[in-house]
Amino acid sequence: MLKGALGAGAVAACALYAFLVVPAQGDMTTMINGSVYASYAVLALSLALIWGYGGILSFGQAAFFGLGGYAYAVAALNLGDTTMAAMIAVAVAAAAAAVLGYFMFWGRISDVYLGVITLTVSLILYRFLNQTAGEEWTIGVAPLGGFNGIPSTPILTPLGDPDNPLPPERIYVLAMAALLLAYVACRLLVATRFGQVVVAIRENELRAELLGYDSRLYKLGLFVFAGALAGVGGVLFANCVFVSPNMFNLQTNGQVIIWVIVGGLGTLAGPVVGCFLMLMLSTYLGTVGDAGGGWLDPNLILGVVLTVFVLVLRRGLLPMAGAAFDRLTAMRPFVARQIVAANTAADRDRRHGSGANR
Repeated sequence: MLKGALGAGAVAACALYAFLVVPAQGDMTTMINGSVYASYAVLALSLALIWGYGGILSFGQAAFFGLGGYAYAVAALNLGDTTMAAMIAVAVAAAAAAVLGYFMFWGRISDVYLGVITLTVSLILYRFLNQTAGEEWTIGVAPLGGFNGIPSTPILTPLGDPDNPLPPERIYVLAMAALLLAYVACRLLVATRFGQVVVAIRENELRAELLGYDSRLYKLGLFVFAGALAGVGGVLFANCVFVSPNMFNLQTNGQVIIWVIVGGLGTLAGPVVGCFLMLMLSTYLGTVGDAGGGWLDPNLILGVVLTVFVLVLRRGLLPMAGAAFDRLTAMRPFVARQIVAANTAADRDRRHGSGANR
């Protein structure tokens, strides 16, 4: 219970810092970077949910991230209503996950084959959108833009006020709020009966089916929820930067897996922490590399970090911190007994000393 209270306290402290301290400081660079990090963190959360709790390793989770971003940009340019566009984007990402998941789970595809299929879909979308530079690749009034993407993506506007796009400060607050809500939604999901069945299927799918659960249906439901979550991340990213084929590329897909491994597979807060730390490290290394004439390659350092975590620190940051906390709490009774024994010995020595003096 104490460990859970500490975890909740840490999340609350991070939320207070993100919502109160950072906006009060007014550092625009921090807020823009924080918005981008939060959009990626929602994507990491979607993979953490299906991989850590459902045992579904999707190498191409960025496919739904990119589809959400592109669907938002196209819908917003055509409709002029960013709120409706955001809802359409999430629905498109969820629908794509439903179609892909249906063929994978009803086809009994699992393990590495599932990862290969999802990665292939993401790379097909990457290649396709890279060659959409011509005027014929226009949906309504929205040109797909080829490898340049859609830089003119409309920014979200308040309800009933479509002429006033949100400034970066409010986009930052919105992104952080979306990340917090996504985290809470995932926590609630895994605590429900549905989440418990999903974990049971991860542990032993055959036994779960013998108990009467249709594992395909549960895995599809989890996959669709995670796809919608990745779509939310894509919408946030489209409002922080712009949509481009790079949202689907191999680097984006690989980074998500690194964040989950570094933060801790089987947790929800860990991948979010891993995402923020790795992006901050990447940004810092890029700054150092630029100052030193480009001699330092951030990707090389990130590769070394991933290797260390895979070979040595397999549990990830958050589970290791939890294990260290458990060891400290386990040592408390031992330390208390040692202190009591030392005090007892000191009292005995004092009594013997006073008796000898008399």
